[in-house]
Amino acid sequence: MNQLIRSIIAVGAVAIATPGFAQTAADALPGAKLYQSKCTTCHSLDANRIGPAHRGVFGRPAGKAPGYSYSAALKSSGIVWNATTLDQWLQGPQRMVKGTKMFLVVPSATDRAAIIAYLKATSNK
Repeated sequence: MNQLIRSIIAVGAVAIATPGFAQTAADALPGAKLYQSKCTTCHSLDANRIGPAHRGVFGRPAGKAPGYSYSAALKSSGIVWNATTLDQWLQGPQRMVKGTKMFLVVPSATDRAAIIAYLKATSNK
């Protein structure tokens, strides 16, 4: 078992064993802290803010979160969010869809993978 998997299991075990440490197992994932630091200025899991809510993003067509006003470019992009498309998006939203509202880039592949794992874990809760 590699070190990353051991670390994730250890953090999850601490979260489960410690009341109030984490609300869900997803909160124990490394991506939870990254999501909090990089994404929550504009996004939330459950509420539209400057950007759309993220809960349920996996499998959702881009530009289709209820109640959010998307750019015409994203609405007509034909993208369906999954691990691959989210990774491409986080590498450069403007490169992927010219005219989108989002500009944030996450250059680290490790950070992108952690954020995507967190979004996937919270997507159906």
